[in-house]
Amino acid sequence: MAPLRTSALAGADGPIVALSGEADATTAAELRETLATQLDTGARLVTVDASGLSFLDSASLRVLVLAARALQGRHGTLVLARPQPVVVRLLEITGADRLLDVRELARPAPISPGPAARVDGRHY
Repeated sequence: MAPLRTSALAGADGPIVALSGEADATTAAELRETLATQLDTGARLVTVDASGLSFLDSASLRVLVLAARALQGRHGTLVLARPQPVVVRLLEITGADRLLDVRELARPAPISPGPAARVDGRHY
């Protein structure tokens, strides 16, 4: 069992909280405190980099959902970025994938109005 490790840094659009290890009932309070600290800054966008998170239980999932709801209350967003397949599966089973903004990448690529690309990658 890998203990949960958290770190936070300032991103261009808001704080980024990086999680690694296993988030379970024994670490839910630590996760809650880490997210509360970032929410207390008044941020409207908090990105949680879950790429290093190898396990997420229901107690920690609840912490993420409550933080997302708190941000929604101030017209903000919690982005869960790059979760591993085991975490994605839990989100799907619980329906939390419809409550959280789950993204493959921490920052989506901007959409450019350039020429349309074909499936083979060539432009026309």
